[in-house]
Amino acid sequence: MSTESAESAAGADHQAPRPGGSAFLLAQLGAHAADRFAERIAALDLTPAQAGLLRLLVQQPGRSQRELADALGMPPSRFVPFADGLEQRGLIERRRNTEDRRLYALHLTEDGLALLARLREAALAHEQDTTQSLTPEEHAQLTALLGRIATQQGLTPGIHPGYRHVRTH
Repeated sequence: MSTESAESAAGADHQAPRPGGSAFLLAQLGAHAADRFAERIAALDLTPAQAGLLRLLVQQPGRSQRELADALGMPPSRFVPFADGLEQRGLIERRRNTEDRRLYALHLTEDGLALLARLREAALAHEQDTTQSLTPEEHAQLTALLGRIATQQGLTPGIHPGYRHVRTH
């Protein structure tokens, strides 16, 4: 086999390297995945931020608005109208905090729980679509590696850093 033929054969087995490094690929895939997720859950009449709050409330029901705003990294002045919209839709409710009557505790309603079940289905389909080119082992490895990077970067598990910039209208 000539050198040229060997190089062609090797090129057929390996794609040319993608431009940019790992950080670029993470940003590219992150932006793409975020856009696709937003499109998918728009059918549920939810934004990603609203979906995140519903998910947080099922994990930690009864937290105060201030605690939730802090956990999400969202200014309290933005959180209140943000939560108001979900309350008006009947997805969450505010109840007086039993330990401190000055505070309100937020809880999911039955409608909120029902919508959360549909959201879980959408999230699972999104995960499968996004990682369909990976074997189950590769998917597990990628998840572990990304988790390690997120921890090293000081990110809070399960909380998207974009909450700081959520608009209420």
